[in-house]
Amino acid sequence: MSASNRLTELAVKSAKPSEKVRKLTDGGGMYLLVHPNGSKYWRMDTRIDSKQKTLSFGVWPEVSLTEARERRDEARRKIKDDINPIEEKREQRRIKVVQVQEQERIEQEQATTFEVVAHEWMRRQEPRWTEDHSRRTRRSLEQHVFPDLGDRPIAEIGLREVLDALRRIESEGKHEAASRARQRCEKVFGYGIITGQCEHNPAAGLRDALTPPRKKPQPALKPDELPEFLNRLEDYDGHMLTKLALWFMLYTFVRTKELRLAQWGEFETEGETPTWTIPAEKMKRRREHLVPLSFQAVEVLEQLEEFSGPDGLVFPQQDNPHKAMSENTMLFALYRMGYHSRATTHGFRATASTILNESGLWHPDAIERQLAHVEGNKVRAAYD
Repeated sequence: MSASNRLTELAVKSAKPSEKVRKLTDGGGMYLLVHPNGSKYWRMDTRIDSKQKTLSFGVWPEVSLTEARERRDEARRKIKDDINPIEEKREQRRIKVVQVQEQERIEQEQATTFEVVAHEWMRRQEPRWTEDHSRRTRRSLEQHVFPDLGDRPIAEIGLREVLDALRRIESEGKHEAASRARQRCEKVFGYGIITGQCEHNPAAGLRDALTPPRKKPQPALKPDELPEFLNRLEDYDGHMLTKLALWFMLYTFVRTKELRLAQWGEFETEGETPTWTIPAEKMKRRREHLVPLSFQAVEVLEQLEEFSGPDGLVFPQQDNPHKAMSENTMLFALYRMGYHSRATTHGFRATASTILNESGLWHPDAIERQLAHVEGNKVRAAYD
């Protein structure tokens, strides 16, 4: 038996513990430590840089005698080549930790896709959004953004990638959709930055890279066309509920949705100042809106009591009192009256704005406030 290999596998297996740690020498600086609890550890004493060091080769029987000797011989070769096995092992552990952390980072980024962050952002915003706005935002992202960016880790998406996705929308002639998609992408990336899921917002600087959408104003009656329209509305032979809805729109010039969803409980018709109070959650700007009611508007409400009330929707569907009148009901009535492509219910707001501003009786900002607009000349220009 070689002087460097004194132990046998049987001797190692048969080594009994004692009250103190036992040391069984194998040779070449390697030995087996047998602890009082019966555990057995492979060790090797050597000198590195003129200092006494002890190397650890593992625990028997996980590391056999043969494998321990291989590790001893490998350590001796490294020491001979001026390689410190202890420092090398530490470096290997450090590299492994870094690799594990990097893999975890990659997995986290892959799990944090644009679509995941977008849904998280929408969930956070929905309490202050109208149901219609939530639906349009979700549909816009699903149709125009998720197919290209949805499964991409948000932190890896660059400016060129976002621009290519938006340009594909533009290539279909959908400039308005591309503009809105960019705005929503910017919001999602902004949310990702705040929540630590990405570091850059590649959509923020792309506004000037897109073709600006040309906003086409909704068809609206000119003031001098209004008398003829009123005569035609008076003679309209369609359903009375639809006719009254059109009259009420003319008297209040609210948004179509606000009229369709009106509830009887929102109206106060008694007293000197009859008022319709539209709750904030129904308004585009999420602010409560007060609509003064003329005596003509109050008369329309009185006539509406024949078709709805005293609770629930003021303008229900003809066959279902629990559902609001369809968006197209009044529009189709306008078509029947001969105003296809000439007027819309939303266009009545523009007509009202023009007449009120030209009258000079009210301050322009008061008119904007009654239209429930944000203040500013840009909005006013679209309506006058």
